[in-house]
Amino acid sequence: MTTGERISQLRKEHSMTQPMLADKLSVSQSTVTSWENDRRSVSNEDLLKLSSLFNVSTDYLLGNTNKRHYYDLTEKDENSIQNQLEEMIDDLSQGGPLAFSKDDSEIDKETRELLIASLENSLRIAKIEAKKKFTPKKYRDK
Repeated sequence: MTTGERISQLRKEHSMTQPMLADKLSVSQSTVTSWENDRRSVSNEDLLKLSSLFNVSTDYLLGNTNKRHYYDLTEKDENSIQNQLEEMIDDLSQGGPLAFSKDDSEIDKETRELLIASLENSLRIAKIEAKKKFTPKKYRDK
């Protein structure tokens, strides 16, 4: 996907028209049209404005990566989350200190699924927040 195609896609995702985007960036509509049709390259200054406006990395806009943010989860992260989730479920199922219920009775299937989904979401959020906090600045998107 070209830079122009990405700009067009992001503009549409944000329910913006070309004139609206042009106004936000203080450029002409013809400039936005030229970008989207790949007839004109985007200046570094405008690239940073687009990146900030659409909350994506400049690398994503330029087509250097398909990850919109430096903190997006990788396949390795996803595998790690699944492994941690399996360990937690095993701990909960074996009646240890993290047992599903105190009186050794089974919880219903719906409650179990909700608990697992909640744990998975918590692990994802924790992983993303850790990436945001601990990724060295030189590796973060500009």
